[in-house]
Amino acid sequence: MKIKSGRWFWALVAASAVVSIALLALASEKQPSEAKIALVNGSVITQEDFDREMIRVQRQLLNMGKHLNDSQMPKIKKEVLENLINRELLYQETQQKGIKIDEATINEQVMTLKKRFPSEAEFKSALTKANLSEDAVKHQIARGLAIEQLIDTYVTKKATVSDQEIKAFYEKHPGLFKQPEQVRASHILIKVDPQADEGKRAEAQKKIKEIQEKLKKGEDFATLAKALSEGPSKAKGGDLGYFSRGQMVKSFEEAAFALSPNEVSDIVETKFGYHLIKVIEKRPETTTAFEDAKDKLGQYLKQQKVQKEVSI
Repeated sequence: MKIKSGRWFWALVAASAVVSIALLALASEKQPSEAKIALVNGSVITQEDFDREMIRVQRQLLNMGKHLNDSQMPKIKKEVLENLINRELLYQETQQKGIKIDEATINEQVMTLKKRFPSEAEFKSALTKANLSEDAVKHQIARGLAIEQLIDTYVTKKATVSDQEIKAFYEKHPGLFKQPEQVRASHILIKVDPQADEGKRAEAQKKIKEIQEKLKKGEDFATLAKALSEGPSKAKGGDLGYFSRGQMVKSFEEAAFALSPNEVSDIVETKFGYHLIKVIEKRPETTTAFEDAKDKLGQYLKQQKVQKEVSI
């Protein structure tokens, strides 16, 4: 399926976020503007449409940790307008192909949207502030669902990936399927602020040494962690689960990876305080077998084909 337009991927992303788009539309409290900024085969894109989409994109980027500066705005505005045009073209094609969304499906999406508000009254208040009716929101949701169905029917379902393609990718990118060495460890922490005076540090050292003596006498590590540890993992007996190198502070990591299963470390100091670490299990570096990776890899490669098909 091809439509004469640019930046299909933006349109695909926008079309798939049906409820999110509707929700962000309600977040705008600006007065609507009927100024026409584009005409797509007779259908008007207004300034209000553009402003609403800008809000959505800016919030999406902020959620990804990306902050826009003034120099980036012209490019983003251009892409937002192209996105609106693409979405309209996609919707027009759904109409040409006779795609209809049943009322029950639309109502289900509306109910999902309403659940994001504390009450029905809050939902209606948001509609009023955005100068929208519930019917307008339903229409917007229906458009998005129709575009999803169009892409699913004419692109996604037709995209295929052979076993040979999957195998070739697997063999060409061996690093993607390596699982690093991991250790599962528990710890007991006595906190001390890095800026603490000698008195506070001595007090914390005394506590951790007393716990160390209890362990040497055979008391259970998990029981002591639940009773005496000052870390958030105390409720789980100090269990931190599995972690690989680079996930913990350096001194903690070095001590943990140097231990054998069921071995307890000497006292380890980090910026958080003093620790006693017990290794529960160690996993060596492994490579995920092709058969284990095959299904997920096939799905990934199919998604890449779909993205390529809907991108220009």
